[in-house]
Amino acid sequence: MAIYSKEEIFPNLGDKIFGTSFLPHSLPKYKFPKQETEPNAAYQLVHDELLLDGNSRQNLATFCQTWVEPQIQKLMEECLGKNLIDKDEYPQTAELESRCVHMLSDLWNSPDAANSRGCSTTGSSEAAMLGGLAMKNKWRKKRQEAGKPANKPNLICGLVHTCWPMFARYFDVELRQIPCEPQRLLMSPEEVIKRCDENTIGVVPTLGATYTLQYEPVHKVAVALDDLEEERGLDIPMHVDAASGGFIAPFIHPSVVWDFRIPRVKSINASGHKFGLAPLGCGWIVWRGSHDLPEELIFNVKYLGGGMRIFALNFSRPAGPIAAQYYNFVRLGREGYARITQGCADVAAWFADQLRKLEVFEIIHDGRKGIPGCTWTIKRGEHPGFTLYDLANQLRLKGWQVPAYPLPANRGDVVVQRVLMRLGVSRDLAGLLMEDLQRAIKQLQKNPPAKSLTRTIASGYNHS
Repeated sequence: MAIYSKEEIFPNLGDKIFGTSFLPHSLPKYKFPKQETEPNAAYQLVHDELLLDGNSRQNLATFCQTWVEPQIQKLMEECLGKNLIDKDEYPQTAELESRCVHMLSDLWNSPDAANSRGCSTTGSSEAAMLGGLAMKNKWRKKRQEAGKPANKPNLICGLVHTCWPMFARYFDVELRQIPCEPQRLLMSPEEVIKRCDENTIGVVPTLGATYTLQYEPVHKVAVALDDLEEERGLDIPMHVDAASGGFIAPFIHPSVVWDFRIPRVKSINASGHKFGLAPLGCGWIVWRGSHDLPEELIFNVKYLGGGMRIFALNFSRPAGPIAAQYYNFVRLGREGYARITQGCADVAAWFADQLRKLEVFEIIHDGRKGIPGCTWTIKRGEHPGFTLYDLANQLRLKGWQVPAYPLPANRGDVVVQRVLMRLGVSRDLAGLLMEDLQRAIKQLQKNPPAKSLTRTIASGYNHS
């Protein structure tokens, strides 16, 4: 009987059977590897590890876009080697960024959109910090010219994103954050005026609060600040954090006055990679006029081959998200954005209506007058035998990311849950989530958790 070797029977075994050439080896984790790895093997190893991540389409916690058209993916690939900061080498990319700034200025009703000043950023958080720095610098210069001390700046805000407390800590500004109350979650004109003084560098209302998805009353606050200036001579500017709402209100809530139609609004930030529909890594800030961005904050850089004027916290950045943003503006226009955004809002409203039928939850936001999404809490007096944390954990078993979290200080006793209905979250997908949510409730009621995932008890929220 002839005896054959394994190599003779299965030549090139490592090339024929999946993983045999690299499967026995683990990826390096704490030491830099000594040897090379074949590219297909390295790709497969990293690819397989990423399988352990959640499905981004089921992540309804994030405001960020998780679905893009194939043409955007192609543009991102074509821009892979382009550094946005190098405007001398990539002048047309710089031109696309400039066009986007002017288009946003027009969208947000700038009095002089063709000569507006603004820039792209890695996201809305960086844009917010640039807006804060501009306000601080303008305030300090004004104080110094008047011969007054400029060492105790403060900033007034309401239910803001974490980036604003970060700005205050990093840049030495006192944050006067308006706390939530039983009858009020958002900032109000009265609460803003209570906190204003000669050291206030600005007021920051949020057009779409992260916690509740609601719009803060920008116009009412502006009117109150106008009255304050008339009574006490305090001229306090406003910066609108429109991270999500900046790409929603202009299209489906045109009657909401929040933008440069208000003279006191000096700057606006927004996230292109949220409801602007661009891939991750795209934010924007636009100033009302060139005089609202202090010249001393702009750096003139010459060592990349040509002179460039820069105001940013990051230097090197990928060009792809900016090209993709311009593609969206050209591709969709106002009509396209309105159609998509209204579709998202309709899905959110439908989901909220289904939640109401369950008679366990109280709806805080139903997607109809703010960000397309839904926020809810357990009704006051209801004791379903589980918390929203338990429900969030149960939904995770089916891959859904539906966060549960307490509201900020003074209302930390209220635990809420939230979903975002973005482009790609269809009515059918929302229906699947609703079915899984109902099954999760039945499972938790049938088998109550022996120990809650948190000691925090979800209590009701009183509407004003």
